[in-house]
Amino acid sequence: MPDTTDSSQQFSFKAETKQLLNILIHSLYKDREVFLRELLSNASDALNRLRFEMVTNHNVLDANAELNIHIKIDKDARMLTIQDTGIGMTREEMIENLGTIAQSGARKFLDATKDQKVEFSQLIGQFGVGFYSVFMVAEWVRVTSHSYNPQAEAVSWYATGDDNYQIDKSNMSERGTRVEIKLKEDAAEFAEEYRLKNIIHKHSDYIGFPIYIGDSTDAVNKQTSLWRTSKQEVTDEQYKEFYKQTTLDFEEALLHVHISTDAPVQLYALLFIPSKVERGVFALRKDDGLKLYSRNILIDDYNKDLLPDYLRFVQGVVDSEDLPLNVSRETVQSSGLMPRLKKVLTNQVIKELENLAKNNMEKYNAFWQEFGVYLKQGIAANPMDAESINPLLRFKTNLNPETWSSLDEYITRMGEGQKEIFYIVGEDPKSVLRSPHLDYFHSQKTEVLLLTDPMDSFMLMGLHKYKDFELKNVAQAEIDTTNKTKDQPEAENIADADFKSLVERFKEILGERVSDVRASNRLYQSVARLADADGNVNPELQRVYKYLGKDYEIPKKILELNPAHPILKKLINQEEGSELQNIIIEQIYESALLVEGLHPDPSSIAARVQQIMEAALTHKTD
Repeated sequence: MPDTTDSSQQFSFKAETKQLLNILIHSLYKDREVFLRELLSNASDALNRLRFEMVTNHNVLDANAELNIHIKIDKDARMLTIQDTGIGMTREEMIENLGTIAQSGARKFLDATKDQKVEFSQLIGQFGVGFYSVFMVAEWVRVTSHSYNPQAEAVSWYATGDDNYQIDKSNMSERGTRVEIKLKEDAAEFAEEYRLKNIIHKHSDYIGFPIYIGDSTDAVNKQTSLWRTSKQEVTDEQYKEFYKQTTLDFEEALLHVHISTDAPVQLYALLFIPSKVERGVFALRKDDGLKLYSRNILIDDYNKDLLPDYLRFVQGVVDSEDLPLNVSRETVQSSGLMPRLKKVLTNQVIKELENLAKNNMEKYNAFWQEFGVYLKQGIAANPMDAESINPLLRFKTNLNPETWSSLDEYITRMGEGQKEIFYIVGEDPKSVLRSPHLDYFHSQKTEVLLLTDPMDSFMLMGLHKYKDFELKNVAQAEIDTTNKTKDQPEAENIADADFKSLVERFKEILGERVSDVRASNRLYQSVARLADADGNVNPELQRVYKYLGKDYEIPKKILELNPAHPILKKLINQEEGSELQNIIIEQIYESALLVEGLHPDPSSIAARVQQIMEAALTHKTD
């Protein structure tokens, strides 16, 4: 155990930290090698921060010192030392960074470790507890650091994993941080050079600074960032490992996009599309945005200007040497470079999605079910991008309700003479298939897109046409009623006088709730449908107002009746003004409201349905 001096001060860990250390020291034995990954990651961050600082500030300690990480081994003493020439820490920063753990981070980690199925080694780095993984292998740890600020004093931190830690002055003269680890007896393997090299190649090969071991002047790691490596030299396993390291996503990415180009702008990029839209409690990335580098210097951890909002689910890294060295967030956003970077990245992501849809339908359908809503949002919010997004859209239809179809596939199946792409908007995939608006189209075997996602109504505000075909809501489409299929039976209509009398009865009962009641020439199976009067706001906009919670009253509809329907034929035979006739009229109207998704209180129908059942049973008994 290292000696302490009279100038040392002793501090107590907080309760969460004590509990966390207990788990790390006594419970986690599998994959203990991750401690080295975490310490090297911390060293790399410190070097990156210094390099960014030196872009604008040359008054730093040891300004000419090489930016590197040095590992020393004393096998006999079971000592491991990891030293960087990074930004270093002051006394206050050391207490803040090593003496305490953010309470929320520690608590979330502790909650996560309650699940015994969780791979703990994959969680260590994500809650601000990465450094403490060293106690899985250490009897004691001493961290000595000297800040880049020439006026700062060097300081050391010492802990054994018990309840307390010590802070002391240090005579360290060089800039950076040194971590000295006294390895436990059962962790002696980590004092073997070959073991450390294997761990570095596995987890830290692409750290952008040289890692030296012992007296060797040859770096152990490749140093070149993976995104700057030629695609031909990167294996699928390396892509997978990089994605896992940067996101801690347990599932593989659906797709990766590796870009290297010099025109129209110079950039390197490695982007990933996750397999799930939800990041999950264990995700390392907690916000949208890409990591933005300038010449391997991280300048923004969550940059939201590199891709349009509808591609915000994409994760990864972008690096450009065209960014000026004195870059700042403000200059990046105001420069003309960002729109050019954004255009290249967006086009490439769209292109790769098109390739995925063409070459792997199953995988693309999985993507669509997770992220399709984002592309729909893109059409609504970015009409100028609609032309490139439209081919990526997928729909289910009345004739193919279980499979996804593109607009191009729909067009290839259109009937002879069809000049429009038909769609119907509804509340859910099952109920929309029973919509009376589809009666005619079912009878003609005409394919109709089923739009049942709330975002579909917003999408339609920007999707009016695809290629040479207008999109048309079946509720408003003009139809040719003289064109009936041979298998459609001809039903006899109610006599005109009787039907006129019935219409008057509907108007009397429903009053101002409808703008009109009239016969329909497009209903076959359904008894009634609601149609929009001329001049009404289109149905899509009505739904948009509804979803936005706007103070908007749905305009009165026209109730269209099927003059050949058996229910109406029997309804005529009921005594005019009878209670049963009245409640059936009410039910026909409210059922139409329900199908349209416009009923203000669907549960209120239950009492009337019970009345109708009682009346039907009474009639049968009589």
